[in-house]
Amino acid sequence: MEEVIVSSTRVDDKSAMAYSSVYKQQIAEQNLGQDLPYLLNQQASVVTTSDAGNGVGYTGIRIRGVDATRINVTINGIPVNDAESQGTFWVNTPDLASSIDNVQIQRGVGTSTNGAGAFGGSLNIQTTKLSPKAYASYNTSYGSFNTLKNTVNAGTGLINDKFAVDARLSKITSDGFIDRAASDLKSYYLSGAYYGKKNIIKFITFSGLEETYQAWYGIPESRLKGDVAGMNNYISNNGLDAAEAANLLNSTNRNYNPYTYENQVDHYKQDYYQLHFVHEFNRNWNANIALHYTKGKGYYEEFKKSEAFTNYGLSDLIIGADTITATDLVRRRWLDNNFYGTTFSLNYYNHKNLSVTIGGAWNKYDGLHFGEIIWAQYSSNSTLHQNYYNDTASKTDFNVFTKINYLIANKLNLFADIQYRTVNYSFFGFDANFKNIQQTAGLNFINPKLGINYDIKPNISIYASYSLGNKEPSRDDYTQSTPTSRPKHETLNDIEIGYKHKAKIAMWSLNAYLMNYKNQLVLTGQINDVGAYTRTNVTNSYRHGIEAEFGIQPFKWLTWTGNITLSKNKIKNFKEYTDNYDTWGQDSILYSETDIAFSPNIIGSSTITIEPIKNLKLNFISKYVGEQYLDNTSNSDRKLDAFFVNDFRINYSIKTKIVPEIGFALSINNIFNEVYESNGYTWGYIYGGQRTTENFYYPQAGTNFMAGLNFKF
Repeated sequence: MEEVIVSSTRVDDKSAMAYSSVYKQQIAEQNLGQDLPYLLNQQASVVTTSDAGNGVGYTGIRIRGVDATRINVTINGIPVNDAESQGTFWVNTPDLASSIDNVQIQRGVGTSTNGAGAFGGSLNIQTTKLSPKAYASYNTSYGSFNTLKNTVNAGTGLINDKFAVDARLSKITSDGFIDRAASDLKSYYLSGAYYGKKNIIKFITFSGLEETYQAWYGIPESRLKGDVAGMNNYISNNGLDAAEAANLLNSTNRNYNPYTYENQVDHYKQDYYQLHFVHEFNRNWNANIALHYTKGKGYYEEFKKSEAFTNYGLSDLIIGADTITATDLVRRRWLDNNFYGTTFSLNYYNHKNLSVTIGGAWNKYDGLHFGEIIWAQYSSNSTLHQNYYNDTASKTDFNVFTKINYLIANKLNLFADIQYRTVNYSFFGFDANFKNIQQTAGLNFINPKLGINYDIKPNISIYASYSLGNKEPSRDDYTQSTPTSRPKHETLNDIEIGYKHKAKIAMWSLNAYLMNYKNQLVLTGQINDVGAYTRTNVTNSYRHGIEAEFGIQPFKWLTWTGNITLSKNKIKNFKEYTDNYDTWGQDSILYSETDIAFSPNIIGSSTITIEPIKNLKLNFISKYVGEQYLDNTSNSDRKLDAFFVNDFRINYSIKTKIVPEIGFALSINNIFNEVYESNGYTWGYIYGGQRTTENFYYPQAGTNFMAGLNFKF
């Protein structure tokens, strides 16, 4: 019955969708402090990145080149993506991995689900399930960059055959690979459940408090290459002062951080509350309803020099005959939001040939964006805690869907899924007269899916599916445009065709996908009617590829698993815009069949596991990611080089009379010291008749290690 909590947002082998699952033991073996994206790095078509360079703090994940704002994340069926930006910030849920039972990764449109990010990939997470027996564990790990993780887990087991409580407390700290990219992460997880013959009532709460020193800016290409002349040009072009120039010139090539203000931090706390009720009417019918509430509040603090008073609604300062128009200052930009709602599903199984799920969700987001100056060299007419901007936003998201699995014949299964979704968004944005006022936008979507699965033999099957997905623009697309220039919603048509084969010592599968976009939103460099560089709809673009996965166990002590994705990711017609400071306009270039940014044509993973003796595992782990472009022009001067990274991990456990089980883990990451960057960005301009391109990169750590001990009671 506990599986009912997540069943409405998941698929199975009969659903004709591309997916993979990761389970508790797989996660635990590598959980030494890195964020969840890094623990999923070996899955098909996955690419991960880390601002700090070592997988702690701000991390990101892409699936088939699809970015985080288009990857939907649910925890126990409850949406996690930020309703406005539509991204998922894993730093807000530190050590969530220690409270996860399993994760399902869906590639492509996937099944109907709840949340703003469902458009090309999904991560469906189920947290800790019932443990019949009481347990406790203490996990500690330490490694490179002074990374330290401590976690305590405990559970009561089943009390009086009806009640259970599970709890976790975690703290992770790290200096980061990049200079000053430190993280201080605290979290807890707590659940209490009642298990009856026909009912489950489960309350879950978890929270994360993060403070990270900002490593958002990346490293200029000239610093990365040790190009002194290039760095001096960068200093001149960007107006760096003497201290900033010294920081750039004296830093090491791969560790530079432009921020030096001591409290240049991101500080945010997010609290999650979930109440689930599952009822079994009979062996054919059950239902699940959940209530949820998420509270988020925090800020990022930054030092700004020579800021004009007028940008903060302040008056110029007159001292005698002098007029001061700007000041150095420290500001905090706040986000205070509430997200709440309900999800529900009614499920029918006849245990022969038919299953039906009718489900949906109603979710409401209320957000307050505001900024305050906490210090200024010259205070002008400001007052303590005075806000220099206040933006409110409200978003309502409602959907209902029906999913059907029907066994037409003994070997032929039909899957059908249709969702109706409506979105209403109220925000502070520009009107037709370029004035900021409260505005609204409403969208209605119908998202159908249809698939068929045929079992050629009990161990061989083929499948095909078609799915349609629609997605609304994000906050910046709305707030930095007028109703006239506002972008259209995106549409994705997704065809998946696959083959699966399971043998005694091996399994393999092939999946071909054709993801065709209409009005995909991409950055072009174009300035819109309010002077903002916003995303623009491109009429036609696509991602076409083949994913192959395999697993082989020729001997009891040897296992080899892996996957490879080969793809083409193209925009059919793309127009790039570049600021021209000679004319104070923009120049444009039209391209055809260019690569979509951050979409490698090849992604591959391999894990070889050797178990020479009982309870000892030796894992040799490899990851290859092909070259990626920083923008949509396919320009070789603006790209990330391909990289091939190898890790080695040891897992060993023993049993003792005092401690029932002691586990040891050692992970040596990037054992061959691959020099690579996993993310970046670019911008350029024309001045003096010449184009200047400035690329920025996020280097990842060289050879580093993490070692951990786990005591289970």
